[in-house]
Amino acid sequence: MPALPLIIDTDTGSDDAVALLLAAASGLGDIRAVTTVAGNVPVAIGTRNALISLEIAGRSDIPVHPGCERPMIRTLSSAQHVHGEDGMGDTGLPDPAKAPEPGHAIDALLSYPRDHPGELTLVTLAPLTNIAAALLRDPALFTRYRHVYCMAGAADTRGNISPTAEFNVWADPEAARIVAQAATPDKVTWIGWDVSRKDAVMTPADQQRLQQIGTPMARFAHRINRTVADWVRDVTGLAGYDLPDPIAMAVALNPGLITEQEEAHVDIAVGDEARGQMLIDRRVVAPAPNMTLVRRVDEAGFKKLLFDTVAAPVPVPASAPTIPATP
Repeated sequence: MPALPLIIDTDTGSDDAVALLLAAASGLGDIRAVTTVAGNVPVAIGTRNALISLEIAGRSDIPVHPGCERPMIRTLSSAQHVHGEDGMGDTGLPDPAKAPEPGHAIDALLSYPRDHPGELTLVTLAPLTNIAAALLRDPALFTRYRHVYCMAGAADTRGNISPTAEFNVWADPEAARIVAQAATPDKVTWIGWDVSRKDAVMTPADQQRLQQIGTPMARFAHRINRTVADWVRDVTGLAGYDLPDPIAMAVALNPGLITEQEEAHVDIAVGDEARGQMLIDRRVVAPAPNMTLVRRVDEAGFKKLLFDTVAAPVPVPASAPTIPATP
């Protein structure tokens, strides 16, 4: 099967970085460009982290376009308390060898599908600011992509940043609402934090396996998630840390991993009290569905893809950061 041509929009923190490894090194993805946005970290840090992650995967040739520095109408509230000040577990990684592209992310999100209509799959791993801004310039944008997969929301309304909201939607709910209103279920699929919490938890045994694999990508994936592991333990109570962005990427690369999904009409709460909550209307009299929601994924299949990817040898350039073998 030919590799899937991809555009990836990311606020590169530690789980985004693992998702980039999957797309760049699994053999299933053909990344044409990465766009970055403020979210987990300020956009300059997220751009740096995207470049580092691609270097680790041996793909420093992929262009990275910086995007919006803040949400559409709100101030930025980052997740550096989760991912570390550097977004990568405070591991002190050296700067990437390559600089980002001069062109803005929004222009890239518009131009790539215009030049390759119906060919590219868009995967979003971040607050939806860049995507909403692009939609305001081209309301038919989603028709130009083959499909759009978003790591966004929590279909069970169990939140990780508030009682009912997932971070990517909460960080810029106005943008998420614009995206939802432009969506159709044949074009747009959301994979929420509820899926990650059920089917993408890295147990202590999984974490040990990453260490034992011992390749640069495996060491990188393990070390950058150390602050996430602490936060997840203290805040969510999971027995291990979950990987929301990698499981969304895995679904995009291999939709056969989906074991349960539904079409539904979704709106986003933008008021302060319920900020970022998904409003899913499942009534008989509900408006027509506007997106597909993934509800469950084959956990074993996802983890096999992850472990196989980070275990594979890649042509890591001499400039790539050296990842120590021990934590």
